[in-house]
Amino acid sequence: MSGDISYTGGHAQVAPIDPKTGKMGAPIELPDAYNMYFTPDGRSAIVVAEAMRRLEFRDPHTMALQGYIAAPKCAGINHADFALDGSYAIFTCEYNDSLAKINLVHHTLAGMLQLSPGHIPQDIRVAPDGLAYFVADLAKDGLVVVDGDQFKEIGFIPTGVGAHGLYPSRDGKRLYVSNRGTHNLGGVRNGEGSVSALDFATRKIVATWPIPGGGSPDMGNVSADGKWLWLSGRYDGVVYAFDTYDGSVKTIPVGGMPHGLTVWPQPGRYSLGHTGNMR
Repeated sequence: MSGDISYTGGHAQVAPIDPKTGKMGAPIELPDAYNMYFTPDGRSAIVVAEAMRRLEFRDPHTMALQGYIAAPKCAGINHADFALDGSYAIFTCEYNDSLAKINLVHHTLAGMLQLSPGHIPQDIRVAPDGLAYFVADLAKDGLVVVDGDQFKEIGFIPTGVGAHGLYPSRDGKRLYVSNRGTHNLGGVRNGEGSVSALDFATRKIVATWPIPGGGSPDMGNVSADGKWLWLSGRYDGVVYAFDTYDGSVKTIPVGGMPHGLTVWPQPGRYSLGHTGNMR
């Protein structure tokens, strides 16, 4: 996406933010704006209307509605990632253990994948080679591995308690998994929070970095130089900065319940939205 503004989502509106100054413009009222992505061709913003169980395609500059895709069987539709060729996207359905595949060429619901019982799918990321998608599973404490083209479940990789957020390293060799430290959606303070590092090539966990005293790492992003993984501490009123070399962590008090953060600017050709994902 090119342009001079980006957007942040709320439950009833989106607001334009000037990335150079951080100043917010006039909010735009939308009925159920919970999350936001951008199509790889830059033609549309995808506003995730979670409660309405639909994906709204909107003009990325004006937010005028271009059309929408209903996904009535996808309860808790939220996180997404895109095929390398931009032909489809896969969204996770948090509340009914399933995934939704979206055809981005014809703007249709291409199919639903029911995962094996007991999962709570969260964030999702495609591997750099495009051969697999990794789905963070809050209930099973790990990653469900999915073949996106065949749209089938092909494996599982344990990580840590409450796996939630997924962030590739800057060199594309590792996938950082934020383990929120609890299965309780309401949250607990000082839980068994940690970050696991997955080697994309071997699909094995090569490091796990605990938070001294416990914590709740949630959503964030990697710094432009790749040296830091920044994550919100959702249930502990803090922000974490993990050193991606040795896994040591700095904790910064911010108060409240920080759900996510972004690190900006990010390198990449175009924006996929969410917490500042670029590709």
